[in-house]
Amino acid sequence: MFKRVLICTDFTDSLQRLANFVPDLAKGGMEHIVFFHSVPLMTSREIPCVDEEKISEARKVLAIAKSNVPAGTTVEIEIASGRASENIVRAVKKHKPDIMFSGMPTRSALNEKLFGSTTLEIADKVNVPILIMRPQLVSTYREAELSQRCQHLFEYLLLPYDGSDSAKQLVSRVKAKIQADPKGALETCLLCWVIDGGGRVSSSNPAKAAEAKLSEVKTDLSGMGTEIETEVRIGSPLEEILKSGEMHDISAIAVCSSANSGLLKLTVPSFTTSILRACWHPIIHFPR
Repeated sequence: MFKRVLICTDFTDSLQRLANFVPDLAKGGMEHIVFFHSVPLMTSREIPCVDEEKISEARKVLAIAKSNVPAGTTVEIEIASGRASENIVRAVKKHKPDIMFSGMPTRSALNEKLFGSTTLEIADKVNVPILIMRPQLVSTYREAELSQRCQHLFEYLLLPYDGSDSAKQLVSRVKAKIQADPKGALETCLLCWVIDGGGRVSSSNPAKAAEAKLSEVKTDLSGMGTEIETEVRIGSPLEEILKSGEMHDISAIAVCSSANSGLLKLTVPSFTTSILRACWHPIIHFPR
């Protein structure tokens, strides 16, 4: 599903550990893997300059990625100097990945406002999907666990679906990925519609109406080698999607921001920003 991968790590997100698992990433369908790290400029002097020592240290940390590269797989290591967000945007344009990996800890809206996040800063500036992983989890996986995780990152996706424009856009993007690589790693796709139990519903039988619409989407996605499952729940959309993720053996949750609530607009209430703050599963954010 994703063959060209850009793994961005600041060495505090634990994504540098993936350099030890290139063979496992290759088993997961990745053919071209770039490990990227950005080193801030030295500001202790009168004129900011490149920190050659830190660059050298970063290369040593990621060098192991090239020590065991399977046949048919290409691995690159790129260390840049300067502002991380700007360097990442340039790296995306240069390497043209199918997906970018980034780490983002769970935070409250206040913490995001105070401390910011490189992932949030670049999300609306790059036109590629971003796999967002929790540093708190990646840092605690044992080697055997991380090996398995790398092999099955994109096998089973949960797609929240409610018939909205952003939900349709999400399905469209996933469909395009399946069509582009029908023999890719995506084995199962779960479409989950949550009927908000806290408000009024327009239909006398909203669950049946949702099932009918999900059936149409399932038909549209069927026949491409990926098993399509559907589920209807009633309750809080955020809580029910998280529960669904716990009940099913999913690899990640896929989301797509609405047109007027990109990830940078954190003050705009949206399902995407809510799940980004609360979910411990890996999240794939598709740009509009």
